[in-house]
Formats: sequence, structure tokens, C-alpha cells
Amino acid sequence: MALIVQKYGGTSVGTVERIEAVAEKIIATQKLGNQVVVVVSAMSGETNRLIGLAEEVQGTKTPTGRELDVLVSTGEQVTIALLSMALQKRDCDAVSCTGGQLNIRTDNKFNKARIQDIDGEHLKKLLNDGNVVVVAGFQGVDSEGNITTLGRGGSDTTAVALAAAAKADECQIYTDVDGVYTTDPRVEPNARRLSRITFEEMLEMASLGSKVLQIRAVEFAGKYDVPLRVLSSFEEGPGTLITYEDDSMEDPLISGIAFNRDEAQLTIKDVPDQPGVAAHILGPISAENIEVDMIVQNIGRKDTADFTFTVHRNDYDKALKILENTTIILGGGRIGGNPNIVKLSLVGVGMRSHAGIASRMFKALADEKINILMISTSEIKISVVIEEKYLELGVRTLHEAFELDQATEVKTKQQVQ
Repeated sequence: MALIVQKYGGTSVGTVERIEAVAEKIIATQKLGNQVVVVVSAMSGETNRLIGLAEEVQGTKTPTGRELDVLVSTGEQVTIALLSMALQKRDCDAVSCTGGQLNIRTDNKFNKARIQDIDGEHLKKLLNDGNVVVVAGFQGVDSEGNITTLGRGGSDTTAVALAAAAKADECQIYTDVDGVYTTDPRVEPNARRLSRITFEEMLEMASLGSKVLQIRAVEFAGKYDVPLRVLSSFEEGPGTLITYEDDSMEDPLISGIAFNRDEAQLTIKDVPDQPGVAAHILGPISAENIEVDMIVQNIGRKDTADFTFTVHRNDYDKALKILENTTIILGGGRIGGNPNIVKLSLVGVGMRSHAGIASRMFKALADEKINILMISTSEIKISVVIEEKYLELGVRTLHEAFELDQATEVKTKQQVQ
């Protein structure tokens, strides 16, 4: 008997009709001889509605973190009750549990808590009694019994954490897409669903703009070796399995193309080329909780340097003002910026053992007259910054250049040898 953890997002349980359909999926899984734990989000739009109510009541005052968590956690409580009722109507034993009832322990960082521990014994008892256990995602309790929430997308993390605690055979994430694609099909119609992808690749894809899974959930799954599968709530299919590398290899060197539209570039030119300047530039940026992504420093003329970095587009104006003060402190420098850029990235574990990926990427973009503004690399990723107007052309160009629309045969190392 296998133990399966399933997670259904807000769109999957957005109406009573969809909740009924989810109940049918759960029962079908149980009839295969599986024990089933189900984690659900609030119904689509409910969390935003609750936050809107809080803002209406509070006016110009910011709601306290504790009370906001008490409020927004009720969205999932509604869903677990309705789904349990739908299962019971079909003569399926089911029991709903809040995060507190399952003793999902978190720290006390309201609105963005992190799971610290889960007591799996109560969960196992409920399963051994023959129940489908329906759990409220996105929430837990701190050491003082306060309700906490895990931040946007936290239901994914709840599902993976429960799967790790209960040593589940697989954690299935049901969403409105049927798997992880080589890139966004809305940009490249020839994008192909991947049958499998590694945790490392999925982490890179998530951090670079892919919205399929919350990055914390992928980190958690990788740490505790929980096989993840992304599936569609609305159509049948095998989905995409996210797991560790094994003894198989695929001919393609690249698994996917990720992109992020929320980038902005800032440059401060002609600053003194001496130790400590980078800290003077980025220190005040960091002090304002502005995250810096890519960084490039070039040697200028007459003992000066040019320093370029990227931030989230929402932080562009704020960072620009900070740089104006920095030029005063440094005694000079010229400031420039570009809020209309995007980051385009190739991701694939095949980069570890194959040379020439970067030059192939750069040539493909050059052939389309797409200028590269910045470059960043890691062991399994190459990222470039380009002008936003070239995003779709860049994605389609690289997708074709690396033949990502073509499925290839998986070969074992023995077959290759």
C-alpha cells in the first residue's frame, strides 16, 4: 500500500463543481489501494477577498501580522470542510484538519512563517483508521499556539512537508497546468511537457520566473528526497516527475528556458576603482531590503570603474534615489538605468559535462540581432539580460536553437558505453 499526498490549488477547488471533481480524483486514487492525504488551498480569489476586508477595516493602518493570519487562514478551513463533505457524500471516510490540529509547528514569523516540525503520529493514526485526511494548506501554529501562515504558495510547502513527515511514496501537486514545460507555452507554442526534471533544474526554473511551484516547496522536497509530480486538475496525464538525477541521461543538454519580466538595470559609472566601493554602492541598497540579482563591474578609465546591477522592477525608482546619494558619498559618478529589461535563462544539468553551450546561445541571439546587456552563469544555468521588446523572439530563438520541441530517447549509461 502506497501513501500519496495530493495538493490542489485555488483554481482546482474554485467552485463547488470543481470540489466535487477533486473528490472523484481522490477516490480514484484511493481505490488503487493507496492511503491518501490531501492538502488544499483556499478557493480561488478568497485570500485576496479576505485581505481586502482587512484593509477596509484597518484603513490606513497596517493590519497586525497575527490577526491577519487568523483571518486569511479561514479560507483553507472552508475548503477542507467542503471537500470532506463531498468525500463523505460518496461514502468515503474523510476527516478535515487545520494546521494546528495536525500539529504543524512553525516559527512565529507571521505572514511568512517556516515549518519547523510536524508530529506525524496523529496523521498516521487517522490514515490507519481508513480516512482520507484533508489538510488546510498554507498554515501552522507557533510554540504559543498562534495561527501562522507560510506566505503565498505555502500550500505547496505544506504538502511536501507532510509527505516528508509521513514518508510518502509521492507528493502530487495538482494545478491548472499538466506539468513542467520547456518554456511558457503562451510565449512558445512548440513548448514541450517534460516527463521528468531534477530538483536542481526545477529550483533554477522556479527562481528564474517559472510559477509552476513555490521555490520553498522544491527546496524542501530536495532536502528530504520527496518525489514531486506536477499534474493537471482538469485533464488526465502523467504530468512531470521532479526527482534526483539517476543513472539515465537525455541527449538534450538543456531542460528548459526560463524568463523573468520583473527586472530593472541600474548603472553607476566612473566611481573610484578601489577596495570597498562595491560595499558602498550595495550596502545602502541592501539596508532598504532591496534584493540585488546580477552584478557586473567593469574597469573604466583613469582608475575608475563602472558598476551595474539588477533589481526587481518595483524597486527601480527607490534604488535610483539611493544611488544619487551614493554618488555624493563617493565624490562622483554618473547614474543610468533601464527599467525595460528581462532576464532570459537556459537551465540544464547537461551543462556540467558539455562545453559550448554559452557560445551556441550567444550566436543564436546574435543571429537575430538581439544584444546581450549582462551575462551570469552557474553550473547548470546561463542567464542573459536583454531588452524587454526582444523577450518573445529570444525565447523562440533559443527554443529552436536547442531543439527543445523534440522529445528524445532516454539512454542509460551502460547503453551509451
